[in-house]
Amino acid sequence: MTRLVGAGGRRWAVVSAASGTVLIAAGAFWLSFTALADLARRSGISSGQAWIWPLLVDGLIVVSTVAVVALDGRRAAWYPWALLICGALVSVAANAIHAIVTADADVPALLAASVAAVPPVVLLASTHLTVVLIRSTRTDPVPEPDAPATAHPLAIAELLPLNTAGEADEQVAESSVEESARRAVSPVERVSQRVEAARLRGEGWSNKRIAQELTVHPSTVGRWFATDASEIPEDRRER
Repeated sequence: MTRLVGAGGRRWAVVSAASGTVLIAAGAFWLSFTALADLARRSGISSGQAWIWPLLVDGLIVVSTVAVVALDGRRAAWYPWALLICGALVSVAANAIHAIVTADADVPALLAASVAAVPPVVLLASTHLTVVLIRSTRTDPVPEPDAPATAHPLAIAELLPLNTAGEADEQVAESSVEESARRAVSPVERVSQRVEAARLRGEGWSNKRIAQELTVHPSTVGRWFATDASEIPEDRRER
């Protein structure tokens, strides 16, 4: 419940911040728009077309900023970055020139240019911040970890040739029985089984018959006798 409330509060905070940056970007765009439109009229563009020039310059800043954020980390991001830098430089320079041309005589040209450069810079920063905030509200689902792959006995049988499928089923079944018996039998009982196996072997029983009697796999009986033989000193083994 706390996590849900925290996520909701964070989302509202992001929405509020994004709304504020949109308003700031709109104000900066309007200041830059009016200055660039007036500069376009002073430069010989008719009043009916002068408003298009600031749309080209500042509109390029907005579009390039969105493209830079959308293509973040990709090779193609260099192109919107180049357009963004060019658009920002043109807008700042044009606003500064307009301020120098129209400023009062008692205002230093450097001061007028600095004040006029603020709107395009704020437009650039606020647009980028707005896109980042909006993108942060998107929560991608976290993929669940894949379950460890386990080989099914039927899958093992299907991978084998048809003439050995029956043998594979029998081996899988026997190994499963042996594994279950190995987990269920205690060490003391295992020693008793080995003693009983040795007794039956002395009576002439085969490994397979002993395995059926003790409910183990024939290979297990074979390993018992191989181990017992390896533990006999070499000078006492039958030659």
